[in-house]
Amino acid sequence: MTLRLFGCVCGQFHTPPAGLGLSGDEPIDVPVPFYVLEHPDGVALFDTGLPLGMMDENDAYRGLLRAQGADVKLTPEETLTAHLERLDIDPARVRWVVASHLHFDHAGGFTVRDDSGALRPRFPNARYAISHGEWEDATHPHERNRASYLAENFVPLQDAGVADFLRGDQEIVPGIRTRRTGGHTRYHHSIFIESEGKTAVFAADLMPTTAHVDAPWIMGYDLYPMETLEFKKLFLKEAIAHEYLVFFEHDPKVAAGYIREKNGRPYVESVA
Repeated sequence: MTLRLFGCVCGQFHTPPAGLGLSGDEPIDVPVPFYVLEHPDGVALFDTGLPLGMMDENDAYRGLLRAQGADVKLTPEETLTAHLERLDIDPARVRWVVASHLHFDHAGGFTVRDDSGALRPRFPNARYAISHGEWEDATHPHERNRASYLAENFVPLQDAGVADFLRGDQEIVPGIRTRRTGGHTRYHHSIFIESEGKTAVFAADLMPTTAHVDAPWIMGYDLYPMETLEFKKLFLKEAIAHEYLVFFEHDPKVAAGYIREKNGRPYVESVA
C-alpha cells in the first residue's frame, strides 16, 4: 500500500523558549504544522493547525496569549484552506481527521463558521478520531490547562455526531494508528503511519523539536513530565531499532529525521 504524506505549516507560535524547555531569554517563533495523508481509501489529516480567527490581530484569544508573553502569527497563505487548495484537495475528500490532542494549535481547523455564523465541522464527510480521555479533560478543564483549549474548535463535533472517541491505542484504518503517550496532556497521542514495511511517526508534543530526543529534555508546557520521560525512553529504543521516520512539529529547522545513537546519546539524522 502506497501512501503520500505532506507537511504543511499553518502559522507560527511565538513563545518564551522556557515553555518548550529550551534555553535563551528572547521569545522564539516555531512552526505550527498539520499533515495530510493521501490513503487509498481517502484523505486523512493529522491535526489542523491554528484557527482562522487568529489571523486577526485583535483576536481575543491572542490577547490572552500576549498577556503570557506568547502570541501566534497566521497569514492567509498559511491557512488550512490555502494549503488544501494548493494540494488540490477538496475538503469533501477528507475521510479522517486524527487528533494528537485538542490544544488550540492542533485542533484549530476542526470547525468553521458557516454563512449564518454557526459553527460546523470543517470537513463534511470526515470522522474525527479523538481520545475519549482527552475529550473529557478538554471539556472539563482546570486552572492549569484551561487556557490551552478553545471549546469552539471541538464541541460542535459531538453535536454533529462526527466524533469517534478512542479508548486506548487504536487503528484508525489500515496504515494509520494512534498510541497514547501521556505527558504533554494526560491523553496525548502520537500517530503512526505504516506503509511498505516502513513507519513514520507524527510525535506531536512528545518530541516537538530535535532537542527533545534527549529523554530528560522535556517541555515546560507538559502537564505530566514524568509520563513524558517514561514514554520517551521506550519510544527512543523503538525508533532507533526500527528506523522510524520521526516528524518534529515545532522545530524551526528540522521537519523530520531518523533518530540514531552515538556514544550512548541519541541524535537526529535530518531528512527534511
